[in-house]
Amino acid sequence: MDDVYLKARPIRLAIFDVDGILTDGGLYYSDSGEETKVFDVRDGHGMKMLQASGVALAIITSRQSRCVARRAENLGIELVFQGVENKLGAFHALTAQLAVEPSACAYMGDDWVDLPVLMRCGLALSVPEAPAVVRQRVHYVTRASGGRGAAREACELIMQAQGTFESRLSVFLT
Repeated sequence: MDDVYLKARPIRLAIFDVDGILTDGGLYYSDSGEETKVFDVRDGHGMKMLQASGVALAIITSRQSRCVARRAENLGIELVFQGVENKLGAFHALTAQLAVEPSACAYMGDDWVDLPVLMRCGLALSVPEAPAVVRQRVHYVTRASGGRGAAREACELIMQAQGTFESRLSVFLT
């Protein structure tokens, strides 16, 4: 675990996939055909705490969904890339835009399409439901499932490694 904390210390940008990471990966459709998703409030709170600690947040997802845009807006995430076929290209564009080295980026993904970014970022994270080929190539697999606290666990890990967890927690203890 010490090596994971060493990789988490320099993180300045945390990037999240959506389906299977911020959601359980299920696709839900209303009777009118509109796609809906279920997001975990604990994940959202963890992301807000991480952002408040000084780490920028971004979303890169292959799918396009209005509810993702709405969730990102709710969390104050301005860097949202939807409908992305080439996640590595989006990753490079994002790091260039923010002038952040790939080694200072964390990426959380759960499928083959995420591997190019997972293998080039400074801290690669995934979930227990990810295929073995993904789990074997990341630095950390959360105990919590996608859409059920995994993003929160990742955010807390980064804050603990950076020494900001206790200061963020103290806000709620006073």
